[in-house]
Amino acid sequence: MEKIAFRMTLKPGHLDDYRKRHDEIWPELVDALKAAGIRDYSIHHDPATNALFATLWREEGHGMDRLPAMEVMQRWWAFMAPLMDTNSDGSPVSVPLETVFHLD
Repeated sequence: MEKIAFRMTLKPGHLDDYRKRHDEIWPELVDALKAAGIRDYSIHHDPATNALFATLWREEGHGMDRLPAMEVMQRWWAFMAPLMDTNSDGSPVSVPLETVFHLD
């Protein structure tokens, strides 16, 4: 398993909507994420900057690279786009984060 961390940006005033949409995440999206080998996925919010910090574990031989082409992923990105900074393809602007410390 490999741990991945990244940062996204929430638009001001949208935390409640962002949280609600994730509390009601679509079962077909959960199935797609799990089928892609994603486990233990968490997103954290920094209210001072509106940064969203995400971590997830992905299995060896994961299929994360296939997710952007999936219809459910495209629909989710469109659903979330009003709440966060996005790229031209609709995906969230995501900046990889380097692990500088880990205590196991």
